[in-house]
Amino acid sequence: MKAQPMIGIAFLMTGALASTAQAQGAFPSASAARGTGPLTLQEVLQSSARFAPDIIAALARNRQADARALTAQGAFDTVFAVEGRSRLQGYYDGTEIASKAEQPLSNNGGYLYGQYRASMGSFPVYEDKSYTNRLGELKVGALYSLLRDRLIDARRSEFRLASNDIDIARFETKATSIGVQARAVEAYQKWVAAGLKLKAYEALLALAGGRTDGIQRQVQLGAKPDILLTENDVNLVRRQAYVVEARQDFRAAAVKLSLYYRDVDGAPIIVAETRLPADAAALDGIRTETAFNLEGRPDFAIMLEEIDKATVKLALARNDLLPRLEIGGEVAKDIGPTGLGGSSRTPLEMIVGVTFKVPLQNRKAKGKLAETQAKIDELTVKQRFLAEKIRAEVTAIGLEVETAKQLVATTEKERALAQRLAAAERRRFELGSSDFFLVNQREESATNAEVKLIEARARIAAARAELAAATADDDALGLTSVPGPD
Repeated sequence: MKAQPMIGIAFLMTGALASTAQAQGAFPSASAARGTGPLTLQEVLQSSARFAPDIIAALARNRQADARALTAQGAFDTVFAVEGRSRLQGYYDGTEIASKAEQPLSNNGGYLYGQYRASMGSFPVYEDKSYTNRLGELKVGALYSLLRDRLIDARRSEFRLASNDIDIARFETKATSIGVQARAVEAYQKWVAAGLKLKAYEALLALAGGRTDGIQRQVQLGAKPDILLTENDVNLVRRQAYVVEARQDFRAAAVKLSLYYRDVDGAPIIVAETRLPADAAALDGIRTETAFNLEGRPDFAIMLEEIDKATVKLALARNDLLPRLEIGGEVAKDIGPTGLGGSSRTPLEMIVGVTFKVPLQNRKAKGKLAETQAKIDELTVKQRFLAEKIRAEVTAIGLEVETAKQLVATTEKERALAQRLAAAERRRFELGSSDFFLVNQREESATNAEVKLIEARARIAAARAELAAATADDDALGLTSVPGPD
C-alpha cells in the first residue's frame, strides 16, 4: 500500500512531462535536419556567432557608427553656390550673377575657393565692385589659420571622435559576441550534463526493471516473501521519478540551447535527444590559458578609446585658448572686352589680408580645458583599477579551474569505488548472500557518484568557458573565421 502514493506521483510527473512535450511543439522541431551525429560545441558556437540576434544587433550598431563618421566627414565636403540679383526698377539696371566653390582644408582650419562672377548694366557708385568685364571675372583664393584652428578645429575633432566611436562600437560588438558565446557554451554544457544525468538515471531504472521478473519467480516459488515485490515496486517508482525529473531538466536545457543553436534562417532548433554526445568528453571542448593580452579585453580597449576621446577634446580646448590669426590671399582676373566699369578691372589683381582676433577673458575655453583635464584624470584612475580588476578576475578563474580539476580527479575515484561496490553487491544478491535494501543502496550510491562526476566535469567546463570569456579568447569561443550574416 505504501507504493501507491509514489505511483501517483510518478503518473503526475509523467503527465506534466507530456504537457511540456506538447508545449515544445510551438518551437521548430529538432529540425535537427541541421545534423544527425552528436552535437558538438563547435557546431553550436558557429551557429551562435552567425545567427544570434544580440550579435546581429551589435553589428547593426557598428554600421550606425560608420554612418556617423560619414556624417562628420561631411564637414569637409566641397560646397558649390550660385547667387544672382537684378535691379528690376530704378535708375540703375545692373544684373550680377556669381558662382563659387569652396573646399575646406583637412589639415588646417582654413579653406580654398574659386569663383566666377559676371555683370551687365549699370550700378551705383557704392556698388562699384559689382562691375566686371564683358566675359566676367575669375578668382581663386585661400584662407589659412596660423594659430587657432591650425592643428585642430571643431570639424577635425568631430571626425576624430567619430573614428573613436567606430572603434568603441567594434569593441562593444566584441564584448557582446563574447557574452553571447559564453552563454552558448553554458547552455550547451548544461544540455550535455542534463542528458548524461538522464542516461545515468535510466541505467539505474533498467537495473531495477531487470530484477523484477527474477523477484516475481522467487516469490511465486516461495523463496522470497510477498513484501519484496512491494519494495521492488516502490524502488521502481522512485527511480522512474528520477528519470522523469531528469528528462524534464534535459528538455528544458534543450529549449535554452535553442536560443543559440539555430537553422540557416536564424530560427531556434530544439535539438533531438539522439544527438546527445556519448560521454562527458563533450564537456572538454574549451581549451584556454590564463596568459592574455590586457588590451584584448573589449572593456579595457573601450576605456582606452574613451581616454583618447578626452585627449582630443583637451586638444580642442587648448586650441580655443589661442588667438585667431589668419592669413588670406586671392588672385582675380577679369576677361573679355572692357565693361561699363572701365579698364581698371582688366589688370591681374593679387590681394593679401590678415585677421587677428582674441577674447580678452576666454573663460569658456579655460572652463572647458579644466573640465576635460579632470575627465582624463578620472578615466586614468578607472583604467588602472579596471586593469587590476581584470587581472584579479583572471587569476581567480584560473584557481577555480585548478580546483575543479582536483575535484574531478577525486570524484572519478569515488565513482570507480562506488561502481565496484555496486557490482559486488549485485553478485552477492544474485547468490542470495545480500538483501534487497543493501543492493539498491549500493546502486543508487554508484549512480549518485556518476551524477556527481558529471557535475564536477561540468563545473570545470564552466570555469574554462568563464576563463575564455575573461581573457577574450576568440579561438576558444568560436569567434574567428566566422562569416557574418548575409
